[in-house]
Amino acid sequence: MAKLLIHQEKITDAKALAMICPFGAMQEKDGRLSINAGCRMCRLCEKKGPKGAIEYVEDKKAPQIDKTKWRGIAVYVDHVDGSIHPVTYELLGKAKELAGKIKQPVYALFIGSGIKHKAEELLHYGADKVYICDKPQLEYFKIEAYTSVFEEFITKIKPAAILVGATPVGRQLAPRVAARFGTGLTADCTILDIKENTDLVQIRPAFGGNIMAEILTPNTRPQMATVRYKIMDAPKWSDTATGTVHELAISDEKLKSRIQVLGVTKKPKEKTIDGADVIVVAGRGIKKKDDLKMLEELADLLGGQTASTRPLVEAGWMDPKKQIGLSGRTVRPKLIITCGVSGSVQFVAGMNHADTIFAINNDPKAAIFKTANYAVKADIYDVIPELIQKIKTGGKAL
Repeated sequence: MAKLLIHQEKITDAKALAMICPFGAMQEKDGRLSINAGCRMCRLCEKKGPKGAIEYVEDKKAPQIDKTKWRGIAVYVDHVDGSIHPVTYELLGKAKELAGKIKQPVYALFIGSGIKHKAEELLHYGADKVYICDKPQLEYFKIEAYTSVFEEFITKIKPAAILVGATPVGRQLAPRVAARFGTGLTADCTILDIKENTDLVQIRPAFGGNIMAEILTPNTRPQMATVRYKIMDAPKWSDTATGTVHELAISDEKLKSRIQVLGVTKKPKEKTIDGADVIVVAGRGIKKKDDLKMLEELADLLGGQTASTRPLVEAGWMDPKKQIGLSGRTVRPKLIITCGVSGSVQFVAGMNHADTIFAINNDPKAAIFKTANYAVKADIYDVIPELIQKIKTGGKAL
């Protein structure tokens, strides 16, 4: 385990150095500095303090793994009754890109019941080998049984890295599998890359989105990461399928579960912002709740939906399901119009993959303008009503 060493003789002002730590993990007493359990290893003290005062030391006793025995990038196929979740295709696209850099294969792990006929579809999206475990015991998602199948797959195939969609199932399954192998798991990655030695570079927002953390797990295999839907680019369907489908054998004993499914009640379909082509976003520039009607009218005229930033949800003005950002939904519409949105890192992370970003804000220094394709410096109360009228009149002058 890594640690920070304090060289007291190189510290000229212990109190000033202690103030650098954003977590209050450094304490000064009688001119000497100490680090307590609150340390998050952010290393700001090392970077911003006096040169050589704080030293970051890696534990050289960390066990080394034979990376040559672990090959390929694997993707867990998320599905409901055989209907594959779109995040799977996005991950296959990213897996193909990563595998191309290290010249290794792409695997897909498909677990369920009555799914064989769907397996070949994955070959058209870049999978070199699809491993399926199709058994009646796997009809419903049961964490023990699915984890056992996943464990069997990893033990037999030994993939260097595994990508899992950050869906309700993926967020339950990935941590349990990682615990079985004592390996690392990075949640909600926004950027993925890979080194020549097959070390997966996992990048995600941290500390509330204020920094981007680059995470590596070089001493364990497999490497695991979950990725949100609509973060990666899905590949196009290929006419040719050059890969192969393989049965993953597992004993019935390993599929035993203490969970008994008594019945399944399907959730009524609802219109969500995730699949909207046009989204109009309300920010803190909205003065009162009634003013949201103005944005709703604009969204209706454009055939889209309204959404908001976190402050409006916390104020009770918007449904939490309409929140965009790290703590809300990730969206990828063809057009997004932000109204009075400042553009915090947390919000931008949830929408910066939109095809076209149109931002309206009266603050010329608003961070959202750095992300926007079109920036309008103006009061939304002047722009939105006029825009609504223009749409209603077909763009004719009033």
